[in-house]
Amino acid sequence: MRLQGKLAIVTAAASGMGREGVRRFVREGARVAAIDISSEALNALVAEFGPDKVVPIVADLSTPEGARGSIDRAVEALGGADILWAHAGMPGPASVENLDMDAYRKAIDLNITSAALGAGQVAPHMRARGGGSIIFTSSISGLVGSMMSPIYSAAKWGVVGLGKSLALALAGDNIRVNVVCPGLADTPMKIGFTGRSGDPAEAAANEAKVVGAVPMGRLVKPGEVADAALWLASDEASFVTGVALPVDGGFTAR
Repeated sequence: MRLQGKLAIVTAAASGMGREGVRRFVREGARVAAIDISSEALNALVAEFGPDKVVPIVADLSTPEGARGSIDRAVEALGGADILWAHAGMPGPASVENLDMDAYRKAIDLNITSAALGAGQVAPHMRARGGGSIIFTSSISGLVGSMMSPIYSAAKWGVVGLGKSLALALAGDNIRVNVVCPGLADTPMKIGFTGRSGDPAEAAANEAKVVGAVPMGRLVKPGEVADAALWLASDEASFVTGVALPVDGGFTAR
């Protein structure tokens, strides 16, 4: 198994890509601390695999206390950490005109601040174990601009920069830092990008536009992103660091 005996932490772990990541990590031999704001969804994961495989940690990662404290609780519960997939994020405001500052701050805090705080909190524990793998979730909007989600795009560009910078800073500690950059995925968060107005017809039209721009002609599946994270977490990627890996069906290949 690819993660046999590894201690892993996944944030935003209870739905979509994060949930698929927990499933893959556990099936490949890891014990996983699953961090999410939804206790009900976390309990479903525990019921699926058992408390010996999945440790549920409820936290609001948009706050510094939640971002730092959840990592501390995860490390304590697991007895260390070899892997962190910092996956938390949200769409954020659709426009900079009449910008809602509370919504702006929450988007920045969840998309990039939680990743920075999580990495900072877990790095000493990985160093003590001789190394590790940190994976951030950015987006294709962290590689190319997004006219529908400028704040999200700005934050996700920051996540890519954070990942590349930490890859350099932590390489001497044998801590690899990489970034996965999904295209629009078929997850509960999808409607936050395509259907902000609440109009189903507009959401369907926006999704069709996105699919039409993907050379492979469909949305990314949550499991495909989780597979990329699994590879980056594993020893198969032992000499891979500082990479921003698109999982986008060719969208950014132009």
